[in-house]
Amino acid sequence: MSDWARMWRASGIGAVVFLVVASVIYGSQPKAGASPEKLVSFFDGDRTRILVATVIFCIGFLNLLWFAAALATDLRDARNGGWATAATASSAALAAVLFLRMAVRASLAYSIAGSGSPQVTSGLAELGWVLTVIVAFPEAMLVMAGSFGLWRARMISSAAFAVGVAAVILVLLGGTTWASDGFWAPDGPFALISQIIGFAWIAVVSVFLVMRKPSPAGAAEQVVAPAA
Repeated sequence: MSDWARMWRASGIGAVVFLVVASVIYGSQPKAGASPEKLVSFFDGDRTRILVATVIFCIGFLNLLWFAAALATDLRDARNGGWATAATASSAALAAVLFLRMAVRASLAYSIAGSGSPQVTSGLAELGWVLTVIVAFPEAMLVMAGSFGLWRARMISSAAFAVGVAAVILVLLGGTTWASDGFWAPDGPFALISQIIGFAWIAVVSVFLVMRKPSPAGAAEQVVAPAA
């Protein structure tokens, strides 16, 4: 069971790796408000590549859920059940929005973009950008639950907690990127920065949890060594 628990804690790293790989394969999507012609060219023209990226994205989302389960377990073991529940709820909401956004984009690539319905194609593409903004809220809640829970359990320092609070604020600000274009648009630099900060936090906490919990073999050696 401990081997599985260690793998769950490492799943945050796996989630980030899968998401980076999938993003590279997926490519650069046309910006919000792009013409139907550009959307069809991207989603229908690169159909196979997008569907391959979809599978990898979804594996990353599953890893995210395993990580959150491990985080919640550690918080519960530290008698922080409230924050553990918040981590579970926020990760479920985060994964739901991510799965929905990917389902919308996969649907466009699978058949909708090539069906000759420009209004439907444009509408669903815009829905994808809306979900990109909305995803900031459950992501911020997950960062908050983890940061506050680990700090209350005295598992991280006050300095690390302060970094976590800053991450919560920056991720949450990603939910305000409603400008039509530019830096504060759904497809602008800050929306991307906000998501990167959230997933960077997940990777760092995943590394922390793995290093904090020794493997079963290492734990056994620590017990046997004094006796020898």
